[in-house]
Amino acid sequence: MSNFIIFLVLIVVVAFLLIVVIMVQNPKGGGLSSSFGGGGTQQLGGVKKTTDFLDKSTWYLATFLLVLILASNVAINRGGGSGDSKAYDETEATQPLPQALPTTDNTPAQDTAPTGN
Repeated sequence: MSNFIIFLVLIVVVAFLLIVVIMVQNPKGGGLSSSFGGGGTQQLGGVKKTTDFLDKSTWYLATFLLVLILASNVAINRGGGSGDSKAYDETEATQPLPQALPTTDNTPAQDTAPTGN
C-alpha cells in the first residue's frame, strides 16, 4: 500500500474522530459533561474534567489532522517526473532552429516585347 493511501486513511479516521468529539460537546455547558453527575453529589470524573478532556482532545485532533494533511503532500505520487515547470523544456531549448526556406524572386518579369504604337 502506498504512503499516500496510508495518509488518506489516517486523515479520514482523525476527521471522523474530530467530528464525534465536536458533536459531543455542547456550547452551553451541557453535552457529555452534563450527563456525568446530573446535579448529584456523585460525579464520574467531574464536569470540569470532562469539559477539559473534550476541549483538549479537540485541539489535539485538529492539530494532528493539519499535520497529516501537510505531511501527505510529501507522499503524493507525481508520476516520476520532475516538479519543474513545463513552460521551459530543456529538450526544446537545445534543438537547432529550422533552416530558412530558400527565397524565390517573386518580382514580375520585365516584358521585353516591343509595344506596337
